[in-house]
Amino acid sequence: MKLYRKTKRVVVRPLELSDYETWKSSHLEMLSPQNTWDLTAKTEKELTRAQYKKLLAGRAKFRKKDYFYDMGIFNLRGDLVGTVSIMEVTRGISHTAYLGYRIFNKYWGKGYGTDAAKAMIDIGFKEIKLHRIEAGIEPKNKRSIRLARTLGMRKEGLKKRAIYLRGQWVDLLMFTLTTEDVGIKFNPKTPLLKPR
Repeated sequence: MKLYRKTKRVVVRPLELSDYETWKSSHLEMLSPQNTWDLTAKTEKELTRAQYKKLLAGRAKFRKKDYFYDMGIFNLRGDLVGTVSIMEVTRGISHTAYLGYRIFNKYWGKGYGTDAAKAMIDIGFKEIKLHRIEAGIEPKNKRSIRLARTLGMRKEGLKKRAIYLRGQWVDLLMFTLTTEDVGIKFNPKTPLLKPR
């Protein structure tokens, strides 16, 4: 499985041990949160090499289980500018997963999110062999909604009290792409009930 894509702006791939310094600096150099969905900068104590190795091991374990594929987004200079994920892979009768994306606020407005999400959708359909990719977005998150529309995802409706965030149940607008939407023929090769 080729978990790597390069676009005109970014490289999307799993984090490696050699990425430790850029991972650390990208988290230390974040601006203060710009909106509800933005991350806060981490401290030196939260960014040790041991913690990074633990993070890498956890991500590798989830990929091996075909459950969660979390990738780094690197600009062409090699800076870690965000992450993009295929999450909660469901096999059996659906072959579905969620798309997640986050660009660190220092790098907003450069087209990295669009390129990275397109690359991850391509990986999701061609490498992970999904039939359907969904994005659940809070209704007030206009920037993320705009990105979903730019990706060609269709709005399918409002999922009430879908996830628990910030101490409350939150509604999500659901956006979707299937292989048919992007001209890929899907033939499920995974057994209907694949054991994890």
